[in-house]
Amino acid sequence: MDGWYVDDRCTNCDVARQFAPGLIGEVDGRSRILRPPADEAENRRLHAAVFACPTRSIRPLTGRPDQALDPFPLALDDGVLICGHNSTHTAGANSYLLLRPSGTRMMIDTPRWSRELAERCTASGPVTDVLLTHRDHAAHGRRYADHFGARLWIHEGDLDAAPDADRVIRGLDPLEIAEGVTVHPLPGHTRGSVLYLADDRYCFSGDSFYWSRTTGDLEVAESVTWYSIEELAGSLARTAGRLRFEWVLPGHGDRRRLPADEMSRRLHGLTERTRLLRPRPVDFTAVRW
Repeated sequence: MDGWYVDDRCTNCDVARQFAPGLIGEVDGRSRILRPPADEAENRRLHAAVFACPTRSIRPLTGRPDQALDPFPLALDDGVLICGHNSTHTAGANSYLLLRPSGTRMMIDTPRWSRELAERCTASGPVTDVLLTHRDHAAHGRRYADHFGARLWIHEGDLDAAPDADRVIRGLDPLEIAEGVTVHPLPGHTRGSVLYLADDRYCFSGDSFYWSRTTGDLEVAESVTWYSIEELAGSLARTAGRLRFEWVLPGHGDRRRLPADEMSRRLHGLTERTRLLRPRPVDFTAVRW
């Protein structure tokens, strides 16, 4: 439509729709261009979708996207950036940069490997740690950590996905891994799933839960829970009361900022709903983005 299209490599991962709502939508189980951008702000949103799409499926009819319009890493708030350039090796998961008061940064999960992007990530401060939320997002972790000279973290339950990790999170108890940053083990999506909580403000939830635009609420992706939905229910029951945050920043699914009290109320509601779920066959098409 008017110079742009989505090619047939699209996997319906929802990444593009997160960055360009209203411009890109879901039609027959795939993303489609709904209309061209109407102004410069919409053009920037479209290009964010272009450079985030893991399959590089959003394309101009002629030529290549303008590399000068690549916005990543892109600030979501004054303390966190989203990396874009999602990788097919992490099923298109989002990754983030957490900014610390010292001027250092922590990367949560990883984008596709790109030396240029890695250098942009360190343009305003060094990355000291690469924090993996679980096995599905472990690709590129060692490469980014080595490039940054950073420590690579993963939980012991998923250690076989990153056996050369520098720091191994063990057990189920929360652990402060840096000032203001705590890891909470949350087995369920995978055996070694964790979330990272920073400054009572940011919750990097991996694939444990996400914000659904369809339901307008926090949700778990029960149809793609690889390990145990019952374990996830137990993890949420054990952990929900310990968490206070404004931003939910997942690997898959949309992000959202709400007042901390409202987010807490919704997390407790999710905990109760998850308790009622039972195992079901894996079905990627059943996720309510």
